[in-house]
Amino acid sequence: MFIAGILAGIAGGFGSGIVYRFGGTTGGTDVVARILEKRRGIAMGHTLFALDAVVLTISLCYIDVLHMMYTLLAAYVFSRLVSLTQVGAYAAHGLLIVSSKNQEIADALMDELERGASYIHMSGAYSKTEREMVYCVIGPNELNVAKRIIGRIDPQAFTSIIDVHEAIGEGFTYDSPSAKNRNIPN
Repeated sequence: MFIAGILAGIAGGFGSGIVYRFGGTTGGTDVVARILEKRRGIAMGHTLFALDAVVLTISLCYIDVLHMMYTLLAAYVFSRLVSLTQVGAYAAHGLLIVSSKNQEIADALMDELERGASYIHMSGAYSKTEREMVYCVIGPNELNVAKRIIGRIDPQAFTSIIDVHEAIGEGFTYDSPSAKNRNIPN
C-alpha cells in the first residue's frame, strides 16, 4: 500500500502538473486552486494538498486511519510533483525585463515582492538603441505575482524568465531586514 500510494502520487502529480503548467484544470478542486493561484499567488500544489487534507480528515467518518494515511501520502506526493512540474525544481527565477517603464516596474517589484532589482545596460541589436534592462531574482512561488505586476505596469514589456539554480544572499539564504521576527546575531 505504501508503494502504491507513492506511485499514484507520482503518476497523478506529474500528469496533472503538465495540465496545470499550460493553464488547464481537470475540473475538480484544482479549479479552486487555480483561482487562488491567479488571485492570491498561492502555489497550486499547496492549495491542492490543503484541500485534500480537509477532505481526507472528513473521510475518517467512513474509512479507517490506515487507508486515510496512505491516501494522504499519495496526496502529498501529488502536490509536490505538481509544484515541481509547474515551476521546476529551481531555487529561484531570474527576470530580465525590457520596458520603457523600467523605473515603475523595478519600484513595484521592490515594494510588492520585497525583492531587490538591478539595472543592466544593454544595446538593442536590431534597434541600435541603448537602454537599461531590469534584473530581479524572485522565489519560485512569486513568479505569477511578478508577471501580474509587470503586465499591469507595461503590457508591452518583454520579459525573459530564467531558472536560477541557487540564490545566495538577503531574502534567499538569510532574512531580509524587513522580515518579521528577525533574529539579529550579536
